[in-house]
Amino acid sequence: MKCPFCGAQDSQVIDSRMTEAGDSIRRRRRCGTCSKRFTTYEIADIRLPQVIKQNGHREEYSVEKVRVSFMRALHKRPVPVEQVDAALERMRQHLLALGEREMSSLRVGEMVMEELRRLDKVAYVRFASVYRSFQDLEDFRVVIGEL
Repeated sequence: MKCPFCGAQDSQVIDSRMTEAGDSIRRRRRCGTCSKRFTTYEIADIRLPQVIKQNGHREEYSVEKVRVSFMRALHKRPVPVEQVDAALERMRQHLLALGEREMSSLRVGEMVMEELRRLDKVAYVRFASVYRSFQDLEDFRVVIGEL
């Protein structure tokens, strides 16, 4: 670890302990050159996959974009925010478990539909009608028949 005071590359770990939250490790270090002490924190670097849009562009997975999709589909539906948050967290955990660096936006949309199916059938049909570009009443009948 590089010393923030003199820039030397060698430092010695004097003390290590987990933070109170348990999500990082605090390390006290001493520079081998100038002998000054400093603190560093070690945290896990977890990355969600990049989403490949239908036009080929790539962007970072955005929990907020997915939340907006959920909220539009669930507009005026009796679903508590806690359940939406739990669904978003399930999606995040699933994406992390897959361990993929990239994922198509279509696959993310399918995951959203699956979570909405669990939460609220009306919201599921709303989202599916936009996501799958329903053209007529028959498209609605097919999806409702699947439920």
